[in-house]
Amino acid sequence: MKPLLSHRTRTALLLPLAALLAACNDQTAQPSAPPPEVSVITTKAADVPVSFQYVGQVAGFRDIQIRGRVNGILLKRLYQEGQSVKAGTPLFQIDPEPYQVAVERARAALAVQQASLMNADLNYKRIVPLYKENAVSQKDRDDALATFEAAKAAVAQAKAALHEAEINLGYTLVTAPISGLTNKAAQSEGSLISASSAEGSLLTSMSQIDPIYVNFAFSENESIEQRKMEASGKLIVPPEKKFDVQLTLGDGSTYSRTGTMNFTDNVVDPTTGTISARALFQNPDSELRPGQYARVTLKGYQYRDAITIPQKAVLTTQQGKIVMLVGQDNKVSPRPVTLGQEVNNDVLVLSGLKPGERVIVEGLVKARPGQPVKIVPLTPPPAAAKAPAAKPDAAQPEKLAPSAK
Repeated sequence: MKPLLSHRTRTALLLPLAALLAACNDQTAQPSAPPPEVSVITTKAADVPVSFQYVGQVAGFRDIQIRGRVNGILLKRLYQEGQSVKAGTPLFQIDPEPYQVAVERARAALAVQQASLMNADLNYKRIVPLYKENAVSQKDRDDALATFEAAKAAVAQAKAALHEAEINLGYTLVTAPISGLTNKAAQSEGSLISASSAEGSLLTSMSQIDPIYVNFAFSENESIEQRKMEASGKLIVPPEKKFDVQLTLGDGSTYSRTGTMNFTDNVVDPTTGTISARALFQNPDSELRPGQYARVTLKGYQYRDAITIPQKAVLTTQQGKIVMLVGQDNKVSPRPVTLGQEVNNDVLVLSGLKPGERVIVEGLVKARPGQPVKIVPLTPPPAAAKAPAAKPDAAQPEKLAPSAK
């Protein structure tokens, strides 16, 4: 049986069909896509203020322990535990009766010595004229003088004993040595207070909290790096190293008062490898309490001739952080960068960029290395929502809302 179509016939039919398909393809071919649109910023160098953050802990300006200075029974606690008191406020009363007796005894002893001194004085005054008339011997005069001087010394000794007894009596009323915040009592009423030990019985403790300290520390390596940058002129230090200190509390709020850094240790703690520092804050409302933690922000440094870029311009890859640059030929090229701390909505570039380079900040998704792009203006930030204009009053159509300017 012969084939329905010969080879020559099939070829003749396929050639016009191929030509028809080619014509269709030519008609449906699309023009090449335009380059993607991107927005860029041109880098520039400027002095940029920077801050450093540390973990801090609040401590009293003065933290003291109040101990008994005389022996006796604790009769009464005279303050409300935890309250703020002024210097001189009575805190505890130790039984004063034995010390009142000691004061009376010392006064009586002083009176005896004063009487002896008076008698010795009269006797000496009688001896002196008699000695001048050779009525008594020199020994009699010397004995009278010695008795008089001994009586004076005895009076002075008795006065000192009385003063000591009065001091001990005063110690039975324990008062606050400073203005500050009290702690709970360490001894209950009726306890025997002993002052015979080296430290005495602890009664309570106090903290002066206005002003107040915040202690923090920074690492040895950070200190070395900062000194190197200061020496090279890259890091600008405020005059006289007067740093402002901002405090962020545990709930995220910022403490209303700015502190000052007033101490930096000159030794490195060998156990932690850190250097201790301290800031001073005014605390009139007792908002800060000893022991609480806070974040310390140290302000005052500036990076000289630094470059910052928006954070959205940075891409993260397996090799690290990169940015996309647009060259003079409008082609995209990647650039690795080393970043520092955040500065407002930007980030500090420590290395990888120089002034005058164009960094893509919008359209990164469409940009491909080696491909050309079209640079368009940056999208302006969203403006604050404006209040809608008032609608005309139907009864008074001539009173229209004024247009916003």
